[in-house]
Amino acid sequence: MAAVAQCVRGALRPRLPLLSVALRTSPRLLCAATQQKNTGQNLEEDQSQSQNEQKVEPSSAEKLLAEEKAKLEEQLKDVTDKYKRALADAENVRQRSQKLVEEAKLYGIQSFCKDLLEVADILEKATESVPKEEIKDDNPHLKSLYEGLVMTEMQIQKVFKKHGLIRLDPVGAKFDPYEHEALFHAPVEGQEPGTIALVSKIGYKLHGRTLRPALVGVVKDA
Repeated sequence: MAAVAQCVRGALRPRLPLLSVALRTSPRLLCAATQQKNTGQNLEEDQSQSQNEQKVEPSSAEKLLAEEKAKLEEQLKDVTDKYKRALADAENVRQRSQKLVEEAKLYGIQSFCKDLLEVADILEKATESVPKEEIKDDNPHLKSLYEGLVMTEMQIQKVFKKHGLIRLDPVGAKFDPYEHEALFHAPVEGQEPGTIALVSKIGYKLHGRTLRPALVGVVKDA
Protein backbone atom coordinates (compact mmCIF):
# COMPACT_ATOMS: atom_id res chain seq x y z
CA MET A 1 0.00 0.00 0.00
CA ALA A 2 2.83 2.39 0.82
CA ALA A 3 4.42 1.69 -2.57
CA VAL A 4 1.12 2.38 -4.34
CA ALA A 5 0.67 5.68 -2.48
CA GLN A 6 4.16 6.75 -3.42
CA CYS A 7 3.49 5.91 -7.09
CA VAL A 8 0.31 7.97 -7.00
CA ARG A 9 2.04 10.92 -5.39
CA GLY A 10 4.83 10.66 -7.89
CA ALA A 11 2.42 10.62 -10.79
CA LEU A 12 0.44 13.53 -9.50
CA ARG A 13 3.30 15.78 -8.33
CA PRO A 14 4.52 16.93 -11.75
CA ARG A 15 1.00 17.47 -13.12
CA LEU A 16 -0.86 19.12 -10.21
CA PRO A 17 1.53 20.71 -7.81
CA LEU A 18 -1.29 22.59 -6.15
CA LEU A 19 -3.28 19.44 -5.45
CA SER A 20 -0.79 18.33 -2.86
CA VAL A 21 -1.10 21.68 -1.15
CA ALA A 22 -4.86 21.29 -1.14
CA LEU A 23 -4.61 17.81 0.25
CA ARG A 24 -2.26 19.01 2.98
CA THR A 25 -4.54 21.88 3.95
CA SER A 26 -7.78 19.92 3.62
CA PRO A 27 -7.72 18.63 7.22
CA ARG A 28 -7.58 22.22 8.45
CA LEU A 29 -10.41 23.21 6.16
CA LEU A 30 -12.41 20.22 7.32
CA CYS A 31 -11.76 21.16 10.94
CA ALA A 32 -12.78 24.77 10.27
CA ALA A 33 -15.93 23.64 8.46
CA THR A 34 -16.69 21.28 11.27
CA GLN A 35 -16.20 24.05 13.82
CA GLN A 36 -18.41 26.40 11.82
CA LYS A 37 -21.08 23.73 11.58
CA ASN A 38 -20.89 23.09 15.30
CA THR A 39 -20.94 26.82 15.95
CA GLY A 40 -24.03 27.19 13.76
CA GLN A 41 -25.74 24.36 15.56
CA ASN A 42 -24.85 25.90 18.92
CA LEU A 43 -26.21 29.26 17.75
CA GLU A 44 -29.41 27.63 16.61
CA GLU A 45 -29.74 25.81 19.93
CA ASP A 46 -29.07 29.03 21.83
CA GLN A 47 -31.63 30.87 19.74
CA SER A 48 -34.15 28.08 20.23
CA GLN A 49 -33.53 28.07 23.98
CA SER A 50 -33.81 31.88 24.07
CA GLN A 51 -37.08 31.71 22.17
CA ASN A 52 -38.38 29.07 24.59
CA GLU A 53 -37.40 31.27 27.52
CA GLN A 54 -39.10 34.23 25.88
CA LYS A 55 -42.21 32.11 25.40
CA VAL A 56 -42.19 31.14 29.06
CA GLU A 57 -41.56 34.65 30.31
CA PRO A 58 -44.57 36.25 28.53
CA SER A 59 -46.87 33.56 29.90
CA SER A 60 -45.67 34.37 33.41
CA ALA A 61 -46.10 38.09 32.74
CA GLU A 62 -49.57 37.49 31.37
CA LYS A 63 -50.44 35.58 34.51
CA LEU A 64 -49.30 38.51 36.65
CA LEU A 65 -51.25 40.92 34.46
CA ALA A 66 -54.36 38.75 34.72
CA GLU A 67 -54.08 38.69 38.52
CA GLU A 68 -53.56 42.44 38.61
CA LYS A 69 -56.54 42.91 36.28
CA ALA A 70 -58.73 40.75 38.54
CA LYS A 71 -57.69 42.82 41.58
CA LEU A 72 -58.42 46.08 39.79
CA GLU A 73 -61.80 44.82 38.61
CA GLU A 74 -62.67 43.78 42.16
CA GLN A 75 -61.61 47.19 43.47
CA LEU A 76 -63.64 48.89 40.75
CA LYS A 77 -66.68 46.82 41.64
CA ASP A 78 -66.27 47.68 45.32
CA VAL A 79 -65.86 51.39 44.57
CA THR A 80 -68.86 51.31 42.23
CA ASP A 81 -71.03 49.67 44.91
CA LYS A 82 -69.94 52.25 47.47
CA TYR A 83 -70.65 55.03 45.00
CA LYS A 84 -74.14 53.69 44.28
CA ARG A 85 -74.87 53.34 48.00
CA ALA A 86 -73.64 56.87 48.59
CA LEU A 87 -75.91 58.13 45.82
CA ALA A 88 -78.87 56.24 47.30
CA ASP A 89 -78.15 57.64 50.77
CA ALA A 90 -77.83 61.15 49.38
CA GLU A 91 -81.13 60.74 47.52
CA ASN A 92 -82.85 59.50 50.69
CA VAL A 93 -81.47 62.44 52.65
CA ARG A 94 -82.64 64.81 49.92
CA GLN A 95 -86.13 63.33 49.92
CA ARG A 96 -86.36 63.43 53.72
CA SER A 97 -85.13 67.01 53.76
CA GLN A 98 -87.61 67.97 51.08
CA LYS A 99 -90.41 66.30 53.02
CA LEU A 100 -89.39 68.11 56.20
CA VAL A 101 -89.35 71.41 54.34
CA GLU A 102 -92.80 70.75 52.88
CA GLU A 103 -94.16 69.74 56.28
CA ALA A 104 -92.62 72.85 57.81
CA LYS A 105 -94.43 74.94 55.21
CA LEU A 106 -97.71 73.14 55.82
CA TYR A 107 -97.61 72.79 59.58
CA GLY A 108 -95.42 75.75 60.51
CA ILE A 109 -98.58 77.73 61.34
CA GLN A 110 -99.86 74.98 63.62
CA SER A 111 -99.30 76.82 66.91
CA PHE A 112 -100.69 80.04 65.41
CA CYS A 113 -103.82 78.19 64.26
CA LYS A 114 -104.35 76.73 67.73
CA ASP A 115 -104.37 80.23 69.17
CA LEU A 116 -106.87 81.39 66.55
CA LEU A 117 -109.14 78.45 67.32
CA GLU A 118 -109.84 79.97 70.72
CA VAL A 119 -110.98 83.16 68.98
CA ALA A 120 -113.23 81.14 66.68
CA ASP A 121 -114.73 79.33 69.69
CA ILE A 122 -115.50 82.63 71.38
CA LEU A 123 -117.18 83.98 68.27
CA GLU A 124 -119.25 80.82 67.92
CA LYS A 125 -120.39 80.96 71.55
CA ALA A 126 -121.17 84.64 71.19
CA THR A 127 -123.47 84.07 68.19
CA GLU A 128 -125.11 81.06 69.84
CA SER A 129 -125.81 83.05 73.02
CA VAL A 130 -127.87 85.68 71.24
CA PRO A 131 -131.61 84.79 71.42
CA LYS A 132 -133.02 84.52 67.95
CA GLU A 133 -136.32 86.12 69.01
CA GLU A 134 -134.47 89.25 70.09
CA ILE A 135 -132.99 89.87 66.68
CA LYS A 136 -135.61 92.29 65.35
CA ASP A 137 -135.70 95.51 63.46
CA ASP A 138 -136.90 97.33 66.56
CA ASN A 139 -133.66 96.30 68.27
CA PRO A 140 -131.17 97.54 65.65
CA HIS A 141 -128.10 97.61 67.91
CA LEU A 142 -128.40 93.95 68.91
CA LYS A 143 -129.23 93.00 65.33
CA SER A 144 -126.19 94.82 63.93
CA LEU A 145 -123.94 93.30 66.60
CA TYR A 146 -125.23 89.82 65.87
CA GLU A 147 -124.82 90.23 62.11
CA GLY A 148 -121.28 91.55 62.65
CA LEU A 149 -120.40 88.53 64.77
CA VAL A 150 -121.84 86.16 62.16
CA MET A 151 -119.90 87.87 59.36
CA THR A 152 -116.69 87.77 61.41
CA GLU A 153 -117.18 84.08 62.12
CA MET A 154 -117.81 83.36 58.44
CA GLN A 155 -114.72 85.32 57.42
CA ILE A 156 -112.46 83.59 59.89
CA GLN A 157 -113.70 80.19 58.66
CA LYS A 158 -112.84 81.26 55.10
CA VAL A 159 -109.32 82.16 56.23
CA PHE A 160 -109.03 78.81 58.02
CA LYS A 161 -110.13 76.94 54.90
CA LYS A 162 -107.71 78.91 52.74
CA HIS A 163 -104.81 77.72 54.90
CA GLY A 164 -106.01 74.10 55.13
CA LEU A 165 -107.78 74.30 58.48
CA ILE A 166 -111.09 72.41 58.38
CA ARG A 167 -113.86 72.14 61.00
CA LEU A 168 -114.80 68.79 62.51
CA ASP A 169 -118.48 68.74 63.46
CA PRO A 170 -119.12 64.98 63.44
CA VAL A 171 -122.70 64.67 64.74
CA GLY A 172 -124.12 61.33 63.57
CA ALA A 173 -120.71 60.08 62.30
CA LYS A 174 -118.86 57.01 63.53
CA PHE A 175 -116.50 57.59 66.41
CA ASP A 176 -112.88 57.86 65.27
CA PRO A 177 -110.26 57.98 68.04
CA TYR A 178 -107.87 59.82 65.69
CA GLU A 179 -110.33 62.68 65.20
CA HIS A 180 -112.63 62.56 68.21
CA GLU A 181 -112.28 62.55 71.97
CA ALA A 182 -115.12 60.88 73.87
CA LEU A 183 -116.30 62.79 76.94
CA PHE A 184 -119.00 60.29 77.85
CA HIS A 185 -120.92 57.25 76.56
CA ALA A 186 -124.69 57.10 76.88
CA PRO A 187 -127.52 55.09 75.35
CA VAL A 188 -129.60 57.09 72.87
CA GLU A 189 -132.82 55.69 71.49
CA GLY A 190 -132.93 55.40 67.70
CA GLN A 191 -129.18 55.78 67.18
CA GLU A 192 -126.63 53.10 66.45
CA PRO A 193 -124.02 52.36 69.13
CA GLY A 194 -120.63 53.83 68.33
CA THR A 195 -122.03 56.93 66.63
CA ILE A 196 -121.61 60.47 67.92
CA ALA A 197 -124.74 61.89 69.48
CA LEU A 198 -123.40 65.20 70.79
CA VAL A 199 -120.51 67.56 69.98
CA SER A 200 -119.41 69.55 72.98
CA LYS A 201 -116.54 71.31 71.22
CA ILE A 202 -115.78 71.59 67.52
CA GLY A 203 -112.57 69.95 66.32
CA TYR A 204 -110.19 70.98 63.53
CA LYS A 205 -107.83 69.32 61.06
CA LEU A 206 -104.83 71.04 59.46
CA HIS A 207 -103.99 69.63 56.00
CA GLY A 208 -105.51 66.28 56.93
CA ARG A 209 -103.77 66.09 60.31
CA THR A 210 -105.91 66.40 63.43
CA LEU A 211 -105.01 69.69 65.09
CA ARG A 212 -107.66 69.49 67.80
CA PRO A 213 -109.98 66.52 68.28
CA ALA A 214 -113.66 67.17 68.61
CA LEU A 215 -115.05 66.63 72.11
CA VAL A 216 -118.05 64.35 71.71
CA GLY A 217 -120.58 62.12 73.41
CA VAL A 218 -120.80 58.60 72.00
CA VAL A 219 -123.84 56.34 71.84
CA LYS A 220 -123.51 53.01 73.62
CA ASP A 221 -125.72 49.91 73.95
CA ALA A 222 -128.68 50.28 76.24
